[in-house]
Amino acid sequence: MRFKFKAIKQSGEAYEGAREAPDKFALYQELKNENETVIYAELVSEKSFSGLWKKFSAVLNKIGSVSMQDKISFARNLGAMIQAGLSLPRALFVLERQTKNRQFKKIIGGVAGEIKKGTALAEALKNYPKVFSPLFVAMVKAGEEGGTLANSLKLVSIQTNQMYVLKKRVRGAMIYPAILIILMLVIAIMMLIFVIPSLTATFKDLNVPLPLSTKVIIAVSDFFSAHTTLFFVGLGLFLVGGLVAFRSKKGRKIFSTVALHIPLIGRLVKETNSARTARTLSSLLTSGVSAALAFDITAEVVQNHHYQKVLRLAGESIQKGNPLYQIFADAEKLYPPFLAEMVGIGEETGKLAEMLMEVAGFYEEEVERQTKDMSTVIEPFLMIVVGLAVGFFAVSMISPIYSLSNAI
Repeated sequence: MRFKFKAIKQSGEAYEGAREAPDKFALYQELKNENETVIYAELVSEKSFSGLWKKFSAVLNKIGSVSMQDKISFARNLGAMIQAGLSLPRALFVLERQTKNRQFKKIIGGVAGEIKKGTALAEALKNYPKVFSPLFVAMVKAGEEGGTLANSLKLVSIQTNQMYVLKKRVRGAMIYPAILIILMLVIAIMMLIFVIPSLTATFKDLNVPLPLSTKVIIAVSDFFSAHTTLFFVGLGLFLVGGLVAFRSKKGRKIFSTVALHIPLIGRLVKETNSARTARTLSSLLTSGVSAALAFDITAEVVQNHHYQKVLRLAGESIQKGNPLYQIFADAEKLYPPFLAEMVGIGEETGKLAEMLMEVAGFYEEEVERQTKDMSTVIEPFLMIVVGLAVGFFAVSMISPIYSLSNAI
């Protein structure tokens, strides 16, 4: 079998090549005997179909991203192997070989290559900012400097996992209503394009007097029928424009403000950001990151503009020696009073990280309970909306037919 590989020579020079070997492990051993370190190796297939599939997979991996589960497993397993006594390069080599994500495999290989050159792990991770967040890098750096890298990696995996679970719960609560609304709109559009025109033709042939609601539905249907392509192009442009606006700085600010004032959703946003703030700060402070830097990193994690503003203000305040309690107490429209009280207790007792972790656990449980209750609350409301829409449509379409039958 022929393999394409990338390796690092004893001098530290990286190069790419191709070589025949019975299997991948034999190739690794062969290059190791030559005092070279393999970063990655892949089989070069001679079959045309397999070759095309390899290229297609490579494209997919290139445009794809490293999943949150991959990052969680990476931090957890790397920490466990270091704690078990494996050297960092050896641990990275094992992880590179085990990971299924080809893009992540190359990234781990690149990190391992930097480590071989004498670069610190945190500095090597900084080369991949789209994969390893500032939170991830800062906790690793603190672990390296404090001699507790294995423990810091364990904290990173727990922190990342909790953030992932929290995000999944919030998204899960939104999926059901979103699907129902999209289905409603799709069915309504299909009826306006395909069903209503046939009824409209019948009404015109029989010269039936039409009520205002029926005329409105027919006018909308005529527009959709006559400008179907224009409508779908306009809808596509609207969605793309909305996405671009949402990703802009001003758009995110507007969305952050609106989300806080939507009934039911606003409370969920506040509790989610409170949990995320408390857990992130607790993890960073436990790892040994300075308080000022911890608040700056947490501001990036929460993403909501209003919360970022409070956290950056807190970072500046703590550098001046001011108490954190007052910052959170003054931001009671964003953070519940309970968080400010716990921060105050943590500052007085010198156990701020522990108090923040308790706050995180409390609000994560609240978010879990609220997301479970949300479907119970939203479902009847959506059913009423669906019922009203169907009733309006039915009355508008049936009333002319009923008038015709009475005239006969």
